[in-house]
Amino acid sequence: MAHKTKLIRHALCIFFLAVLTTSCQIGRHYTRPNIELPATLTDENSTDSASLADRSWTEIYTDSILQGHIWKSLKYNKDMLMAAARIKELAAMKRIDYAKLFPSLGLRIYGEKEKDNYGGDSPSDDNQFDLKANIAWELDLWGKLRWAHDASTAEFMASIENRRALQMSLIAQVAQAYYELVALDNELSIVRQTVTARRESEHLAKIRYEGGLTSEVTYRQAQVELSRTATLVPDLERQITAKENELAFLTGEYPHHIKRSSLPQEVSYPDSLPVGLPSSLLERRPDVREAEQKLIAANAAVGVAYTSMFPNITLTANLGAESEELKDLLKSPYHLLSVNLLQPIFAMGKNRARHKAAKAAYERAVYAYEKTVLSAFRDAYDAIANFNKMKEIYQTRYNLESSSKTALSLALVQYVNGAIGYMDLLDAQRTYLDAQIGLSNALLDSQLATVNLYKALGGGWEER
Repeated sequence: MAHKTKLIRHALCIFFLAVLTTSCQIGRHYTRPNIELPATLTDENSTDSASLADRSWTEIYTDSILQGHIWKSLKYNKDMLMAAARIKELAAMKRIDYAKLFPSLGLRIYGEKEKDNYGGDSPSDDNQFDLKANIAWELDLWGKLRWAHDASTAEFMASIENRRALQMSLIAQVAQAYYELVALDNELSIVRQTVTARRESEHLAKIRYEGGLTSEVTYRQAQVELSRTATLVPDLERQITAKENELAFLTGEYPHHIKRSSLPQEVSYPDSLPVGLPSSLLERRPDVREAEQKLIAANAAVGVAYTSMFPNITLTANLGAESEELKDLLKSPYHLLSVNLLQPIFAMGKNRARHKAAKAAYERAVYAYEKTVLSAFRDAYDAIANFNKMKEIYQTRYNLESSSKTALSLALVQYVNGAIGYMDLLDAQRTYLDAQIGLSNALLDSQLATVNLYKALGGGWEER
């Protein structure tokens, strides 16, 4: 009884000593790199912290049909599904590294029936029956296991940010493809209307040619212009089919006809544009936060490599019973306590080289993080500048379309009355077609400007 008490006392002493010695985590803990941020995101000295990105994507994209496509993509897009599976994978890996911090318990039940007969005339039984519990615990003296857990936690968090960044990009991709598809429909409608007008002009030119009012050259030119405009139709139809296939792919479906609305005839621009503060961009953009989590993981990897140069100590305890006879198994207690000290004596500098490699990888991760930040600010500045100019561009193209429409009406009347030649009418028709397509593109560009700005400011990744 005294022997057992002494054994328990020794075990408890070892346990508490282990707890005390595992409170140290050697290495440089992570601090965010000091990056000098711009004062504002616009040319104006605005200190408003409100941002367009704070709004839900359902408030930005109010088209109910587009919302349906976005919801479908978030649920069925294959990249999103792969990202979700990756999160599950890294969550399990994080749990494994966490479990290494604690003792492991195993149970061994073993039975062996053996008979020896050395020399051929002295048979004897050499049986063995074991019932043992094994407890092993690697003491985290220097923090190697905790660094490994920190690294796996950061990788897990990076996978979450990666999925959020993917969602942000996916919403923008679906919205852009949808708006481009609607714009192609509108452009096709313009071209078909123009083909009808060209056909009427060709018919009018034929009548005037047959009546001797114009030369054959004018009539043939009208035919050429009709054919030239008609060739635009199949090309636009091809682009529409390709855009439908792209949108179907984004929503995780096979190619099919995509339901959509029509392009609006005009757009309205807000008087002010809330973009938020530069510091908020680092917190809102999931791709920036993902890069920082990768940086945290790289820093933890340096800690793992550094602490691997110190001895590893593992405590092992075997408790149970062993006997040569099964009936005596419970009467034969067995115990073993051991301490293993593991450290390579000579490894040609392998551990030091591994530490240098980890430090170089961390340095690379720092540059990658800084590059991501620079890219985020470039995207934001480009998107803001583009959005601010779209109002002016739209207004000029709207004025051009109105003026060219009036000029075409006057030219048509003058041509019928013989005041101008066909080439003058043709120039007016071409100008009006270009102006119509230009206005349609301006409407599309205004929609895409909103898409790009919302994405650049880090909007759209929140779970709603």
